[in-house]
Amino acid sequence: MASASNSAEQLIQQARTWLAEDPDPDTRDELEVLLASAEAGDRAAADDLADRFAGTLQFGTAGLRGEIGAGPMRMNRSVVIRAAAGLAAYLTAHGQGDGLVVVGYDARHKSYDFARDTAAVMVGAGLRAALLSRPLPTPVLAFAVRHLGAAAGVMVTASHNPPQDNGYKVYLGDGSQIVPPADSGIAAEIAAIGPLADVPLAGDGWQVYGDEVVEAYLERVASVVDRHSPRDLSVVYTPLHGVGRSTLTAAFARAGFTAPHVVAEQAEPDADFPTVAFPNPEEPGAMDLAFAAARALAPGVDTDIVIANDPDADRCAVAVPDRGTEVGWRMLRGDEVGALLATHLVHQRATGTFAASIVSSSLLSRIAARAGLDYADTLTGFKWISRVEGLRYGYEEALGYCVDPGGVRDKDGISAALAVAELAAELKAKGRTLSDLLDDIALEYGLHATDQLSVRVADLGLIGEAMTRLRERPPTSLAGLAVATAEDLTRGTEDLPPTDGLRYHLAGAGPVESARVIVRPSGTEPKLKCYLEVVLPVPGGAETLAATRTRAAEVLAALKTDLATAAGI
Repeated sequence: MASASNSAEQLIQQARTWLAEDPDPDTRDELEVLLASAEAGDRAAADDLADRFAGTLQFGTAGLRGEIGAGPMRMNRSVVIRAAAGLAAYLTAHGQGDGLVVVGYDARHKSYDFARDTAAVMVGAGLRAALLSRPLPTPVLAFAVRHLGAAAGVMVTASHNPPQDNGYKVYLGDGSQIVPPADSGIAAEIAAIGPLADVPLAGDGWQVYGDEVVEAYLERVASVVDRHSPRDLSVVYTPLHGVGRSTLTAAFARAGFTAPHVVAEQAEPDADFPTVAFPNPEEPGAMDLAFAAARALAPGVDTDIVIANDPDADRCAVAVPDRGTEVGWRMLRGDEVGALLATHLVHQRATGTFAASIVSSSLLSRIAARAGLDYADTLTGFKWISRVEGLRYGYEEALGYCVDPGGVRDKDGISAALAVAELAAELKAKGRTLSDLLDDIALEYGLHATDQLSVRVADLGLIGEAMTRLRERPPTSLAGLAVATAEDLTRGTEDLPPTDGLRYHLAGAGPVESARVIVRPSGTEPKLKCYLEVVLPVPGGAETLAATRTRAAEVLAALKTDLATAAGI
């Protein structure tokens, strides 16, 4: 009992020490209320307090991301100031103590405060800092790093996470997100930061960039499309309460497209994301208002495509008309858009290397091979894709596309939307659609059908248990297909560094040419993610394509069922 009492007392003291140096009145008030409740014997408050002080929010290759609130396990100004001080120390130690750090931010709760604190820390540490003047898409910040010749960039965003979250993404001077060993080097510097009072915070001295950076970005983005290509296209667009609208509509105008019809209910930035459960176009229901807007256009006006950005506009979702669905629209999978854009670039005689993360469809490798282009597999994340030598185009299945690595060495939902619009307009001019082109691709390369089993958990321990179960008792068959090879990716491969994941290649049988399953914990959300692909040839041509798709869906459903059983989820 004494040790438990001492532990509780230590927790209270730790929280009071944190409270004393917290610069934010909002989180101070929150912590004071929580402390008072915990000291009064409120068990829930005590558990909440213990969770907030169970460690520190870890800085990794995604930077920082977590729920906003008081304490070292939450996103708050204290955590951000330490992170900024650690980054400043890292840059100074690597000979960039007089370098420029450009800082952008989205419209989430506390984003501006975190961005301003970062600028203040950089100037206080002797570096130069530039703050973008308003909430802007992540790709604008990624562009600005190289455009301004900065030593580093910081984007304050939690991308498509729930409303209560925020995050802190770091780019180095090449315009790419950090990878090892830079992440661990910055983390070590953060850990070495002493009392918050010892971190110098400048009251001013940083630059504020207005629309000149946005103008330069828009000029670059408009160059992604051929100025002579068709422009007749009707688009419904939603930014999902994020920061994409003004930049995307300006990009469409700069490129000569008619302004998209913007979903009114989701047009303005709103940190509470009131119309969606999760502000991610992949989540069920997120696109419902966009589909309703497409159906509600004036009589005789047909929407050709629906486009959505996630809240920081680095991802792009595309939907196409589909009379076979209840809502009349079908959301394309990221792998489908990835193949469409690759085919578009091949038709434009693109040169260089195509790349995709290992969880994305193998179709891109076939498209590249047929075109005589180099291809590279990478680990998940654009921090890896962007570093592929000679990269011309990269994508990953989670709606991320890099169509202009010379401008933005990261996923960019604005330039991707323009490229999709150009392709759709070219097809429309020929009396065809994106769906028609997807049929062509399946007939030429075989049907590559993909799906995902994604399990969100409240207890992160469940993810570790599932991974352990699969490692200790790996499946020998899934969906009636024998597991030909099973790889534990923590050991790395000849082409890939180690990562926490499992990869199974399944032997073909019957109409199935091959199949593949990858299982990994999400790097940004409390999810276990399983990526499924099945490849079926279409020997009977267009007349058998529908039946082939039906068979592929059946195999994917069986893979989901068997994998869930094997993982115990």
